[in-house]
Amino acid sequence: MKFALNQMTAPGLGYAAFLDLAQALGVTGIEVRNDLGRPIFDGIAAADAGAMARDRGLRILGVSQVYPFNSWSDAIADEVRALVAIAAAAGGETISLIPRNDGTATANGERQANLRVALKGARGMLEDAGMVALVEPLGFARSSLRSKAELVETIGVLDANGVYRIVHDTFHHTLAGGGPLYPGQTGIVHISAVTDPGLTIGQMEDEHRVLVDESDRLGNIEQIRALLAAGYDGAFSYECFSPAVHALPDPLTAIRASFAFISAQVKALAA
Repeated sequence: MKFALNQMTAPGLGYAAFLDLAQALGVTGIEVRNDLGRPIFDGIAAADAGAMARDRGLRILGVSQVYPFNSWSDAIADEVRALVAIAAAAGGETISLIPRNDGTATANGERQANLRVALKGARGMLEDAGMVALVEPLGFARSSLRSKAELVETIGVLDANGVYRIVHDTFHHTLAGGGPLYPGQTGIVHISAVTDPGLTIGQMEDEHRVLVDESDRLGNIEQIRALLAAGYDGAFSYECFSPAVHALPDPLTAIRASFAFISAQVKALAA
């Protein structure tokens, strides 16, 4: 398995310390974010930030994010253009596009039309830069893009498989009711667990997303094993939003233990 680390899992670390954590974990690469309440890369020039990652043997797998990308406008187009430039300067491999998640623009017909407009609008900028965009369906009932099937179909209709890849997030996959896997169209997999036994699926929120262990309720091991068996060979990136994870006094030991648990369980399931 190729593991990766999303900056949301340790948002309190400065960029250099985050890179050191990722290097110590032996992950393939990292995902950096612009929504942590401070400048991306902590204000370090993108080219220098990319060099810092490469010096540690790390790929910048993704640069997040543009939200809400499927409410396309001149302002959103400018955000896409700016994030593409940052990612390109840093040697980043992708940018992330996140759909509207406030309960609006969810009607059948409306959401598909908005998705097509946005994918068409961003396509030229991505192609000019040789950049891939990762589009992430969110499983919340309030999301304007819940279905991976709907996204894959739209990308196919636009003949844009070389420009757009999908994010398989084990949390959002569960919230959306599961459904087909698309290993060939998947650019990255986000992993996290929900372990609180008192929550219904409909009550689960980002704040409940913790490290994967034996109490996981999302079926991470089964999802990971199914993706690998179906041919997915990309990274599995830890994206934990829980304040409890953010407050860990020793994230290296905790994340390393979770990686070991996942690897052992996936191997056992495959046996």
